[in-house]
Amino acid sequence: MPSSADAASPTRVVVIDDHDAIHAAVQMWCHEARPRLSVVASYTGVADFMAEQIAPAVIVLDLELRSRRPDFAAIERLANAGHRVIGFSHIENDEAILRALELGATTYITKVEGRDHLVEAIRAAATDTPYVGPRMASALNNDRRHGRPDLTDREREVLVAWFQTESKDLVGHQLFISPGSVKTYLHRVRVKYAAVGRPAPTKAALVARAVQDGIISIEEL
Repeated sequence: MPSSADAASPTRVVVIDDHDAIHAAVQMWCHEARPRLSVVASYTGVADFMAEQIAPAVIVLDLELRSRRPDFAAIERLANAGHRVIGFSHIENDEAILRALELGATTYITKVEGRDHLVEAIRAAATDTPYVGPRMASALNNDRRHGRPDLTDREREVLVAWFQTESKDLVGHQLFISPGSVKTYLHRVRVKYAAVGRPAPTKAALVARAVQDGIISIEEL
């Protein structure tokens, strides 16, 4: 008899990549995962996906569609449309990984890291939970930019608690403040990062900023 987890509706995944082998591999990995993930559609370009009325939980996006240069505009377009996007690419340089996060990618997994990390990243993205794979962790640890915002102790406390839970309600319960106050503190943090020229529009971007600035360690995520 299937478990309750397996009986539940699988997480809906869309793959955007211009290589048939990647489509087949991701589909197989998702099918073999437990609880199962479901690749509901595959595309060779972002425009093809956007032209259809499909609402996946997570999009796995190749950054090198028809080019060896990273297509950051594709990430930004999908993220601005409200999609959770995982960058999945052969590109391994720090600058590209950090740029993908800044523009709205939920996380970044290299194709060398493969199945296990991608499956875990999909599960995390579907629940708005941070996931940091080895290559992304290296990029974050290597990057120590100037312009660290001056956060209050309470702002830091809320930020760390939010990274470690899945909802503002849980953060509020843990810190004995209202969900509205949690939202206000997080908004202040984003405003402060924007003020020093390091905007963080998504949870993944805030994770990146906080790790870069030593507010939270990767081991705590």
